[in-house]
Amino acid sequence: MQAGPYDRLNQAAIESRQNRNARGVPLMKSLDQLIDVEDPGLALINEWVSSAKNPCQLLPPSANRAEVLLKAQVSTRSTMGAIAYETGGVLIDHGWLRFLGSGHPKFTRTLSGWNDGKADGCYFVADDAVGGFFALNGGAFGTDLGKIYYWPADSLEWEPTKLGYSDFFEWVLMGDLTEFYASVRWSSWREEIASLTGDRCVSFYPFLWAKEGSAETSRRSTIPIDEAFALKRDLLRQMDGKAGGN
Repeated sequence: MQAGPYDRLNQAAIESRQNRNARGVPLMKSLDQLIDVEDPGLALINEWVSSAKNPCQLLPPSANRAEVLLKAQVSTRSTMGAIAYETGGVLIDHGWLRFLGSGHPKFTRTLSGWNDGKADGCYFVADDAVGGFFALNGGAFGTDLGKIYYWPADSLEWEPTKLGYSDFFEWVLMGDLTEFYASVRWSSWREEIASLTGDRCVSFYPFLWAKEGSAETSRRSTIPIDEAFALKRDLLRQMDGKAGGN
């Protein structure tokens, strides 16, 4: 019988404990160890996509997919590993939501590359067309390790989804994204993001997290997603510094 998403998560946790040396340092797995040919996660992904309520595009994988998987150190049995190795990324709901894979001309960022130098204690896995970010909790947000947290475009605070990667990916395919994104979408959003690549996002001024900010009335432009991330991170650091009396 094919393993379900919870079986995959449990197996991943067991393998994580087993693959450490005597000092508790994780051992790097080889490509052969990471590629699961008997129970590939892509089969489950294809099942979800075939019955998805929200439009979904699996981009073809890049020639660098092996390097991406090796750096990410996640098995292709898992949903995240399968997306990293078997796709160049995943675009959902007309490209509004983007899951990081091995890179593609429409979406050149990779799962492992996007996380280089980002943060300790979390691992970024997806983002959206208005500069909202999704990350796996590796200790930065509390004790619910492996759960997805959301840093929305209209807030400077991280929010828990209470879902792991696989459950979250399935939810965005089946769930009500219109309701979820109601506060950050505007009437012509589909037309405006139609030509947006996965490496850019819509920027608003006044910012959506500001009292005067509004997705409908704020001035909109497009900027590189790394610029949006850096701006938000720096603003948050400045606010934390002021709160600490610096």
